[in-house]
Amino acid sequence: MPARTILAAAAGAVTGALATAFFLNSRASTGGFYPPPSTIPRPAPEATSKPELPVNPTGIFQYGFPGPISDMGNRSAFVSGYDRRMRNPAWVAEHITAESLLLDNGDRKQSAFTEDEAIPEKFRAKLKDYFRSGYDRGHQAPAADAKWSQASMDETFLLTNMCPQVGSGFNRDYWAHFEDFCRRLVKHYPSVRIITGPLYLPQRTPEGKWKVEYEVVGNPPNIAVPTHFYKIVIGERKTADGTVAVGAFVMPNQVISNSTPLTTFEVPLEMVERASGLEFLGKLDVAKRRRLCGEVECGITVREFKRAAEGGQQPLGKK
Repeated sequence: MPARTILAAAAGAVTGALATAFFLNSRASTGGFYPPPSTIPRPAPEATSKPELPVNPTGIFQYGFPGPISDMGNRSAFVSGYDRRMRNPAWVAEHITAESLLLDNGDRKQSAFTEDEAIPEKFRAKLKDYFRSGYDRGHQAPAADAKWSQASMDETFLLTNMCPQVGSGFNRDYWAHFEDFCRRLVKHYPSVRIITGPLYLPQRTPEGKWKVEYEVVGNPPNIAVPTHFYKIVIGERKTADGTVAVGAFVMPNQVISNSTPLTTFEVPLEMVERASGLEFLGKLDVAKRRRLCGEVECGITVREFKRAAEGGQQPLGKK
């Protein structure tokens, strides 16, 4: 089922209430409408103390706060929020520029997948969970985006930056080409920010009901296998009006033909928010957002990455 159709089930209008306050000013003047302030009758202050309750639910906090807790990872090349229940990152945010991508001080052959010891052991994704799972340890912030430092590249191999991804046909193919598309955006924007993460979306059953079903890998079962992945791509430019280009994409965690147009997976940002329970760009006025695929041609370039590194990248077309 196309991502656009699945996400439509999660989409909905978000409404809010706006409160207003009015202030009344008084002034004393001879013969004026208002009497002097000292003569204005004032109501007796209301009692501020609450009645004594027979129970104290908040007393549980003396033993600790149950959560949920999103463990923040503040790395040199990315920041992230970790979902302890799913043993996956909820979101990973990175920043790339033309200058950062030109640096070549990191070699992924020198990096190794590593468990993140900052996460409590009982909530931690383990290397053994991926062993013979049938899934790749899929980077959310790509190693290729952190070549400017070996230490930064090593951090991208932490399991808090990984999710189980279908390998051949997705992580090693269409998804990799999509990551390359994001890198090539630096030809058009001096600053590119990317937020990536997993989704667990409902599927319609033959009975017409919607159900969320996902595999869990590990022994014992530990890491949830996402049904989909999202990317929020922000192209920043130096303009007086402060506008930025924004694109939101959702792809199923399955084999995708390289002939599939990238715009097939373009969705409204609000749909990703509804599906993920996260809020993106909340401080950015909607009027300052421009559609990314309205400014550049959104499409992947299918190529073998090692050969392309030697022969150069193809330019990203403008609309």
